[in-house]
Amino acid sequence: MSRAPAARSEIQAARLHVERATDLHEDDLSALCEATNAAILDGGGFGWVNPPGQQALERYFRGVMLVPERELFVGRADGVITGCAQLVRQPRNNEAQSFAASIMHAFVAPFARGNGLARLMMLRIEDRARALNYRVLNLDVRESQEAAIALYESLGYERWGVHPHYARVRGRTVQGFFYMKTLKKGGTDPHGVGDFAQSP
Repeated sequence: MSRAPAARSEIQAARLHVERATDLHEDDLSALCEATNAAILDGGGFGWVNPPGQQALERYFRGVMLVPERELFVGRADGVITGCAQLVRQPRNNEAQSFAASIMHAFVAPFARGNGLARLMMLRIEDRARALNYRVLNLDVRESQEAAIALYESLGYERWGVHPHYARVRGRTVQGFFYMKTLKKGGTDPHGVGDFAQSP
């Protein structure tokens, strides 16, 4: 049975919460897979074009929670998981880019959008990245994800590149946009950004 709220007013009044998930109970995992399926069908840019099925998604998310370089954040509306995103760190052998992390596979199910959950997830992940002393966050997005693009830009992410052949979706090639954001603490960047302009 769908967990979609019955009316728009219920979505707007939803109690929102974002947490880092290290283990998920069966009901939470089922809700996350349901939200993921809905986002994929809506063209949510999760990577899949067609839903892979409940079992495949369960295996995927269980695997994500086991990867040391990945942290899974889930967003809840009235206690039900309706979205997620991943904070991805560089592997240990990539010391040259160890100051940067990436946000990947961020989405909110279409039946739960418009309540501020996506923004809250982004802010919580940024807080986590700052706590881990990351100086830069990177992300990329399909050109078709207009609401996500508007959110990222409103949060200060700067578009630095375009991939003309980013993805192939339902027989059409779509562009991808690449973004970055320099993280600051207390209104200033404690590391300074000038060193990024220096020669390696």
